[in-house]
Amino acid sequence: MKKVAQQLWLEAGLNRVKVSQAAADLKQFSPQNAQHDPLRTGVSSSTNPFRPQNVCSFL
Repeated sequence: MKKVAQQLWLEAGLNRVKVSQAAADLKQFSPQNAQHDPLRTGVSSSTNPFRPQNVCSFL
């Protein structure tokens, strides 16, 4: 119970941000960093570690 109480005191002392302010910050952040987001720009095939490997086969 002591750990739970300490955790609650810790969380109660944190500064909170309003959802409207967090959403506005996110809307501003997203376009500014879009060029660095691989989900929006894609990953080049040379740096993609999950690309299909070429299989060498001998006949």
